Amino acid sequence: MTQDSAAVTITRRAPSRKRSSEEAKAAVTRRLSAPQKIWGDSFVRKLFVVVVLAAAWQAYGQILDNPLLFPTLSDTVRSFFASIADGVLLNRAWTSLRVLLIGYAVGIAIATTITVLAISTRLGSDFLEVVTAMFNPLPAIALLPLALIWFGLGTTSMVFVLLHSVIWVVALNMQSGFMSVSMTQRMVGRNYELTGLSYVGRILIPAAFPSILTGLKIGWAFAWRTLIAAELVFGVSSGQGGLGWYIFENRNVLDIPAVFAGLLTVTIIGLLVENFVFKLIERRTVRRWGMQA
Repeated sequence: MTQDSAAVTITRRAPSRKRSSEEAKAAVTRRLSAPQKIWGDSFVRKLFVVVVLAAAWQAYGQILDNPLLFPTLSDTVRSFFASIADGVLLNRAWTSLRVLLIGYAVGIAIATTITVLAISTRLGSDFLEVVTAMFNPLPAIALLPLALIWFGLGTTSMVFVLLHSVIWVVALNMQSGFMSVSMTQRMVGRNYELTGLSYVGRILIPAAFPSILTGLKIGWAFAWRTLIAAELVFGVSSGQGGLGWYIFENRNVLDIPAVFAGLLTVTIIGLLVENFVFKLIERRTVRRWGMQA
């Protein structure tokens, strides 16, 4: 009688436990509302930040009411589209990007060569430590006078300055990534008898790619701001240039909305590169490989 009662009790309690677990699972996996889904998108949150900053810009410009000091966002946008319509702003932007891409690509190639030598030999490692300690703290803008003396006016001088902005930060992050590769991954390469460039390309670079990507992002940011600053000097000297020269010449004629339109173009290009180019690389590499959440 007791055993039968116990069996009945167990049989009757089992469905309640099953229901409670299903209810708990349903509570955990409940569907999000439409506003929660929208706010969960990082692009929407970033867009919200941009809208808030734009509203603050417009409000401050209207309160100040002095276009020579701080034009409103609406005045800047009108000047921005007017410069695009006549082709001046697009031409200056392409001039800057063309020089930047040359310097950036050459800088990455040199940084990669130096870093591979540094991880291959003790002398190479000592060389990288010494030159980065010497040149990395040196502002790139300080090399402008030397660039003018050595290379004269033109693209070569600009590229020389950009190389200084890119090489050391990329090399440092690349070396840090290579040094952090685990011994297990290194042993895999040795088991497959990989040596030289094949070992670097198949083992070290994929394993260290998060650090390498960080170096590429920082190198891009350094190169972009160095280029604009350099163009302010080279443009004045040579009468030609990109966005930096566009900003300078409009400042000379006190067209401040056009100056802000140039600055806005610099910001937009930076946002596009960071949130589309590098994000795409990140999704196709480190996130796909499970190296980043």
